[in-house]
Amino acid sequence: MASKQLHVALLASPGMGHLVPILLLGHNLVTHHNLRVTILAVTATTTHSLTQLLTSFATTTNLSIIQIPVADVSSVLPSDTKVITQICVMMRETIPAIRTTLSLINPRPLVLIGDIFSTESWQLAEEFGIPKYVFVTGSAWFTALFVYSLVLDKKVVGQYVDKKEPFEIPGCKPVRPEDVVDPMPNRNDEAYKYYLDLAIGVTLADGLLINTWEDLEPQTLDALRNNESLSALVKHKPVYTVGPVCKRYEPEPDMLQHEVVKWLDEQPDGSVVYVSFGSGGVLSVEEIHELAWGLEMSGQRFVWVVRPPVGHDPDSSFLKYGQFDGPCDYLPQGFLSRTEKVGFVVPSWAPQVEILNHASVGGFVTHCGWNSVLESITSCIPMIVWPLYAEQRMNATMLTEELKVAVRPEVLTTKKVVGREEIMRLVVDLVSGERGKAMQMKMNRLKEGAKKAISENGSSYISVCKFIEDCWYRIIS
Repeated sequence: MASKQLHVALLASPGMGHLVPILLLGHNLVTHHNLRVTILAVTATTTHSLTQLLTSFATTTNLSIIQIPVADVSSVLPSDTKVITQICVMMRETIPAIRTTLSLINPRPLVLIGDIFSTESWQLAEEFGIPKYVFVTGSAWFTALFVYSLVLDKKVVGQYVDKKEPFEIPGCKPVRPEDVVDPMPNRNDEAYKYYLDLAIGVTLADGLLINTWEDLEPQTLDALRNNESLSALVKHKPVYTVGPVCKRYEPEPDMLQHEVVKWLDEQPDGSVVYVSFGSGGVLSVEEIHELAWGLEMSGQRFVWVVRPPVGHDPDSSFLKYGQFDGPCDYLPQGFLSRTEKVGFVVPSWAPQVEILNHASVGGFVTHCGWNSVLESITSCIPMIVWPLYAEQRMNATMLTEELKVAVRPEVLTTKKVVGREEIMRLVVDLVSGERGKAMQMKMNRLKEGAKKAISENGSSYISVCKFIEDCWYRIIS
């Protein structure tokens, strides 16, 4: 029966941060493992960039994409509801549409894989009699904290952020109170309950696929698999490493003609720092001003993807823009004219993978979203970490303290506005300092490890093969 082509359904919740790795995982399963894949993309809005993204994958043979409009929850959720609550309620209310879509696919998928916001769909896998797996688009360390939160919720009294000592996770690096993932900092908020519900859903999957690789997080992966206190939480289910699942650099004529790429062509090798806070991260006006002054004072060349600002509130640092007409409205007066010879400001979006792989780029100021982290590693670019939300504080700590391929401000960016003098020092150190050179050498080793992991007979390639083998075993047994 294993000679039959395995048909897998991948379910993605709203948001580019989950959809992009789902699309890339589906593409990998088709092109490298000869699977048939149907991607169910639950989408809140249809934008030009979303349409372009889906179109770019739709031409792949044996890969189908079905958009499922998210259920309208505006009547049941206030407008200021936290993002995690919004997504959870959206996915729950969209279950009937997902059920209908799955029932109409012919031939029917034999396996369901969903991201961490898709665990409500496990009921559908049970109805259709197919195994269900969760694809964790973050790190193994995040995964460990996520599932162990079910234990911490019972052990810890009061607010996590008020504690002085790091939280011990069996077999793993401890997590400092200030690094816990959103929405753990506020246990009184409704979003915290949804967070715990998601963690329970992850433990109920038939296995975990994690966007990492063996050499990147060996200690944590071993704990998830073999530490009794931790592996028991996931019911001793298999843990597969499938990463790095991220955009790979493949030169495209359209992107090579992009104005920012042509500007980079004119700059010296390794001289440019790239600044971007992802598809959802935004800064306050004060933060933008300090960053602008810091970049200008550094004298370094830069490409900066600038998004409209918001008031500085950790819960508003995600997709809630202010009312502004363009960068001139919220950058320091005269900044664009003073830096026109060394800087390139891009409103809202830029081709990140093309930029990171350009020879002139030597550093990356990033919000530490896991997608951006992986793109930086596979492009061999050291970082200045500027975490904003979700699990980004954990990612920043891993990059600076464990992997040592990044530097960070002295105080958490979510606690204090980073001043221009500190930004200046960090940028100069990254692009032209000795510490930047040392980080570059470590990044070279990480890049080679990532490349090896996904190559044929690499650890992630073998892990995916084992996943497919285990799927067939579940299906025929």
